Amino acid sequence: MSQDVPALVDVEDVRPRVDAILQQHVAQLRTVLAAASADADVLADAVEQMLSGGKRLRAAFCYWSWRAHGGRPGTPEADAVLRVGAALELFQAAALFHDDVMDDSDTRRGFPAAHRAFAAVHAERGFTGDADRFGESAAILLGDLALVASEQEFAGALALQPWPRIQRSRAVFDLMRTEVTIGQYLDVLAQALPWGEEPASDEARAREVIRAKSARYSVEHPIVLGAALADADEAELAACRALGLPLGEAYQLRDDLLGVFGDPGATGKPAGDDLREGKRTVLVARSLARAQHSGDLETVALLREHLGDRDMTTEVVDRLAAAIEASGAPEEVEALIDELSGRAFSVMDGLAWPEPARSHLAALAHAAVDRHA
Repeated sequence: MSQDVPALVDVEDVRPRVDAILQQHVAQLRTVLAAASADADVLADAVEQMLSGGKRLRAAFCYWSWRAHGGRPGTPEADAVLRVGAALELFQAAALFHDDVMDDSDTRRGFPAAHRAFAAVHAERGFTGDADRFGESAAILLGDLALVASEQEFAGALALQPWPRIQRSRAVFDLMRTEVTIGQYLDVLAQALPWGEEPASDEARAREVIRAKSARYSVEHPIVLGAALADADEAELAACRALGLPLGEAYQLRDDLLGVFGDPGATGKPAGDDLREGKRTVLVARSLARAQHSGDLETVALLREHLGDRDMTTEVVDRLAAAIEASGAPEEVEALIDELSGRAFSVMDGLAWPEPARSHLAALAHAAVDRHA
């Protein structure tokens, strides 16, 4: 059951209304930057470009969870929930600016990553100093600007809520931000640790990174946040966590498959970019484990020698991807996606969510794990 994500997030005008809030933020940012210096407007351009992409899945999960727990469309409360959705999108933008610097990514959503774009400006205009350092510094500051905007939007959304909802929603939002920061560190640590000697340990570490860095903030926390905004009780929040975490992990595992086998026209990144960046994913850990078990020394050598090689040619990327596919690891990851998402849908099936929110959340969940980009 795979559905079109844009169509799903457009229901009840979720995406258009969240986009309008984000556009308002960019306009306000331009005003502030213009008052500071004419040289600063380029920062607003970069923020606007980052925000122009994205599927708004996090905002949609939050909104439809709110609807599933009694929220009514067309109310002031609905407007507040959409502002929280915008805060989630701004937080994601901040994480992506920073993540691209840490991963030294070349592209983001079909465009040069911010640190690359600003490094190019430095070179084109003949600035003094190191162009890459300039680009990285600008991207870090862009992430900080998006973080500030995210907090402003979240605080504004909660300003008129009853105190218990403020308290519980704030706790979820703050935990999400802390966990993502921890997850980013665990990802950096995983990239620095020896890899390839114990694939089982490599996989365990990869799944730890997935849960801390992306699974919770991509799916679990948005769903829990929507429920908290609807004043759900502790049992209902616990159910949201129980389905949100495995679904979020399945979502990231799908991302890892797309990072190797996805269509660049759909993903916005060159084919095999994750291999050049050396991402220590469950997919590559499973590939190495299967190659070692079967005595496929060529695949073992390919993975150990080339994973993380920034200068890898397209031919070598294709060979590495083919070896990963031939190992049978993608089928194992697909099975793990099915197991995790099945666990989430089982919890969902036992909940008395009203229609249309019930069907819509299920459709969003399927779209998140079945997507092709």
